[in-house]
Amino acid sequence: MKLSVVVPVFNEADNILPLLQEIEAAMVQVAAENYEIIFVDDGSRDETPIVLEKALSAFKALRVIRHRRSCGQSTALYTGIRAAVYPWVATLDGDGQNDPTDILHLHQVFKHQLQNLPELWMVAGWRNRRRDSGWRKFTSKLANTVRDGLLGDKTPDTGCGLKLFLRDKYLLLPYFDHMHRFLPALILRAGGQVVSEPVNHRPRLKGRSKYGTLDRLWVGIVDLFGVIWLQHRARLPEIKEIYRGS
Repeated sequence: MKLSVVVPVFNEADNILPLLQEIEAAMVQVAAENYEIIFVDDGSRDETPIVLEKALSAFKALRVIRHRRSCGQSTALYTGIRAAVYPWVATLDGDGQNDPTDILHLHQVFKHQLQNLPELWMVAGWRNRRRDSGWRKFTSKLANTVRDGLLGDKTPDTGCGLKLFLRDKYLLLPYFDHMHRFLPALILRAGGQVVSEPVNHRPRLKGRSKYGTLDRLWVGIVDLFGVIWLQHRARLPEIKEIYRGS
């Protein structure tokens, strides 16, 4: 497997080096033919840029991209995925709560599911045993239930940052701010398939979450109706025949 690991970070200076070490160890486990680790610094205001610059000499597979100002998680992901050079992409959150060893598991699931799902584009992580506060788990469960009811994406946890997918398929999707929360619905709209798979989830050990409940709520409602509009505007033709010249 030739793999690009993309990690968006914003003010995560204390989590970068431990996460990099774990990703490197996971790449040995995956036995990747070639791999790169792309950290996208989304305009951090802490020591993140300094830590990443120093890490470049210690981690040969590391590439660093820095936004001049913070543009949000979706844009940071989009920047990293566009810059990736390999056909497979794995994404992780930068807070250390995703377990990089699950990348191998998601790849195995992907290969196995392809036998029955030839249009599989993504295996999405599912934090079925979340290590977060009761309030965060409640609001996430509520949001996922509402989203699935309106979009029908049959995905229990779109907020999980751990995902494995094909880069070329991702780049076919319409880009907009906050799109990372709706990737399964966008993939289904484009004719692809998505499988959700339980993954390990760990408590945050350092730093604090950058996302509050209320700020995500109102933006999420607007985005949700925008994705519903996109779904209704999609037209997927059924190809009857392809003609080729002699």
